[in-house]
Amino acid sequence: MANSVIGRDMAVDLGTANTLVYVRKKGVLLDEPSVVALNTTTRDVLAVGNEAKRMIGRTPDHIRAIRPLKDGVIADFDAAEQMLRYFIATVHRRRYLAKPRLVVCVPSGITTVEQRAVKEAGYLAGARRVYIIEEPMAAAIGAGLPVHEATGNMVVDIGGGTTEVAVISLGGVVASMSVRSAGDELDQAIITWLKKEHGLMLGEHTAEEIKMTLGSAYPLPQEVDAEVRGRDMASGLPRTVTVSTREIRQAMEEPITVIVDAVRETLDQTPPELAGDIMDRGVVLTGGGALLRGLDELIRHETGIPVHVAQDPLTSVAMGAGKCVEEFEALQQVLVADRR
Repeated sequence: MANSVIGRDMAVDLGTANTLVYVRKKGVLLDEPSVVALNTTTRDVLAVGNEAKRMIGRTPDHIRAIRPLKDGVIADFDAAEQMLRYFIATVHRRRYLAKPRLVVCVPSGITTVEQRAVKEAGYLAGARRVYIIEEPMAAAIGAGLPVHEATGNMVVDIGGGTTEVAVISLGGVVASMSVRSAGDELDQAIITWLKKEHGLMLGEHTAEEIKMTLGSAYPLPQEVDAEVRGRDMASGLPRTVTVSTREIRQAMEEPITVIVDAVRETLDQTPPELAGDIMDRGVVLTGGGALLRGLDELIRHETGIPVHVAQDPLTSVAMGAGKCVEEFEALQQVLVADRR
């Protein structure tokens, strides 16, 4: 029995946009949107994850599809706890006996109160012990950086709600910065731009698709145009406009600048020896935002430092937290311990 209990330890990358669950010895078993659909009159949960995300912007008045996390922290405690409980139960189907040890990733700028809320949600969702790991540390471990060595490693984790920039050496964060400019902010910038420039209303889902297909942070060798459909603000009727990759880049310029500035500022706080290491080794980009075309080139252009995108940027944080579950004793020092 002891062995099977250990086998159930898990790590959760509780993201603003997506939640990933890593189960010991099994890898990432769940990757779903961090969305909960609630009946507003009874507060009953109707759907979680993919099913709930499909409901965003399409629900009747008494049903609300909400995202329990905002900017990487819990905004709606009950919904977050229900969501966590649902995801843990999904992964542990038919095996409710074991209370797992849980490693949860949180943004580095999170307050103690917010940290407590995350832990509490973990305990209420059925965990035996809850450990916290800072997202940039998990991202660095997941990206395969030698975090325990006496060399400077810089990781930039661009998620849905926050961008975490950190310099890591000897198993600890030496300099870090967390800015609330990330994937969601880029979507919002596209919505605002099309409203202002074309008088077109877009939904979040459409904005995200535009970002993924047309978005770029650096001039492309070949700029392309595409048609975008939304609602005309004057007539209220559906309308299609043509936008170019150049225009979408312009729309996202502000939030992207915030991310680049955070990288600059973190380098500025870094001790000279470690800064030298980073010049040699480069910066590693992880998180969904790392997939934005040309972002690595832009940061390279602005800082003069080599930039690499992690092998699988979307799962780096979950894989890093998962590694802490697999090699618990060896990596325990990077976790924020908890006495309960």
